[in-house]
Amino acid sequence: MPMKFFSDNAAPTHPKVMQAIMDADAVDTAYDGDALSQKLDAAFSEVFETSVSVLWVPTGTAANCLALAALCPAHGGIICHEMAHIEQDEAGAPGFYTGGAKLMLLPGEGAKIGAGTVRDHLGAIRDDVHQVQAAAISITNATEYGLTYIPDEIAALSEVCKERGLGLHMDGARFANAVASGSVRPADITWRVGVDALSFGFVKNGGMSSEALVFFNRDLAAETHYRRKRAGHLLSKGRYMAAQLLAMLKDGLWLDNARAANAGAQLIAKAAGDRLVYPVQANEVFLRMTAGEAGTLRAQGFDFYDWAPADDGHGQVRLVTSWDQDSEAVAPLAQAIGAL
Repeated sequence: MPMKFFSDNAAPTHPKVMQAIMDADAVDTAYDGDALSQKLDAAFSEVFETSVSVLWVPTGTAANCLALAALCPAHGGIICHEMAHIEQDEAGAPGFYTGGAKLMLLPGEGAKIGAGTVRDHLGAIRDDVHQVQAAAISITNATEYGLTYIPDEIAALSEVCKERGLGLHMDGARFANAVASGSVRPADITWRVGVDALSFGFVKNGGMSSEALVFFNRDLAAETHYRRKRAGHLLSKGRYMAAQLLAMLKDGLWLDNARAANAGAQLIAKAAGDRLVYPVQANEVFLRMTAGEAGTLRAQGFDFYDWAPADDGHGQVRLVTSWDQDSEAVAPLAQAIGAL
């Protein structure tokens, strides 16, 4: 049986989440008026140590783009990294949800953008109607290359937002892994450093089909209820969505799962040595590897993505660990990489 390391999206649903879905299988009010959905604000407010408004949505794309629609008008611009998921993997959804907002793409090592780069970009935009004016910044934590933002980096971006009147969104598809990696409190890398809205990922971390859209600026949530309905994401049996999120929050399951995935990535990183392309700070590992070496691993039953192939055959591969891949599950891959 192949040992899959191509995406944490492929991981199984955690048994506690599955049980919560089964427990929710009873008559209740439809849409988001059920008892479980009504508990979300309080449950997430406890996690973030402040009052928040939370909407469940079925996909990370919907969470990202509904947040961006709340922060950016149709005629505005959203600053993000050129490799950001909203640019590379969401099929134009940000423009669709916002009604036409433009993504303003910036470079940065490890798919991170810095405050200085953002200031330079903003300074080059003329203040007239002939150019798109930025309205928001979107950062990904952990990034598409597995790097995490520390509080000071986010605070510096937030300062730019305050200076220019911009909103700040965090794509947290792997937010749990970022929190677990830095041993920081969730509040320390979100609202305390100026984040307005967070797409809090659960599907990659043991959930089945529910993500959380968390608004620290609670005024943004009111209209988003309407946008969610208009976008076709207000499911009639919302209690099953809420049940998943509540199960993940209970007793810190979301953090336990992320720590397990991160630990698996660290084991691979230790075996990889100088093959590492980026430091391993969450649950993604990028390695330098020839096509032949990648083929050797695949012949042993390991499944993963090729990444950034090079003409000379010395390309990169991406390995992603999941909540259910403990050290015993990851050890064979680590040993195989070490033996190349």
